Amino acid sequence: MTATLAAESLALVPGTVVLDEIAGARGPWSAVVRAGDVLTIVDLHGNQAVDTLIYSAGNRAVRYDAAATVTAQRSLFLTTGSILRACDGSALMTIVGDEVGNHDTVGGACSQESNTLRYGHHTKHQHACVENFLVEGAKWGLGKRDMVSNINFFMNVPVDADGTLGIVDGLSAPGKRLALRAEVDSLVLVSNCPQINNPCNGFDPTEVRMIVTRPTEETR
Repeated sequence: MTATLAAESLALVPGTVVLDEIAGARGPWSAVVRAGDVLTIVDLHGNQAVDTLIYSAGNRAVRYDAAATVTAQRSLFLTTGSILRACDGSALMTIVGDEVGNHDTVGGACSQESNTLRYGHHTKHQHACVENFLVEGAKWGLGKRDMVSNINFFMNVPVDADGTLGIVDGLSAPGKRLALRAEVDSLVLVSNCPQINNPCNGFDPTEVRMIVTRPTEETR
């Protein structure tokens, strides 16, 4: 049902819809979100990890930095009010709406190599997030040297007091949403995670919806 609803009704921040696309199950997605515009990510079927990298569209060397983001907000987890910061400390995007309340900054992106290490050599053929990032990033002139630690939206990675972390059942549900306001023109690069060996996608990767709205003067 959610997939057929009008984009205007799904966007967490009202405004003119400038983009409405589906990121397919297991696949990549990317777009430039202009400063002031808001990207709403809709977890259509629930429990789908959305691995995300963010770059300044004007200078790709200015990119999301997990350490700068975590240090500035003094929390490992992201939710409403979290500012996603670049390697120079500047703001790239801000979470302005969140129906889940907890998003991961430390779990990283799965790769064919990490799958093999964690789950066995029989998984080496499986498509993974790093491959998605490289394929989609190449469209924007990005390569391996441009890959950094990513955000995992909708992914539940609790961290114990001793630093132990795990990937467990997600907190999201069908139709849950997250909204990101671009503070600068931002290139958003997504791997709609294809992982099937742990619970990050409920062992069944599904599509998500990406809606960009341009707020009016009344809704800014």
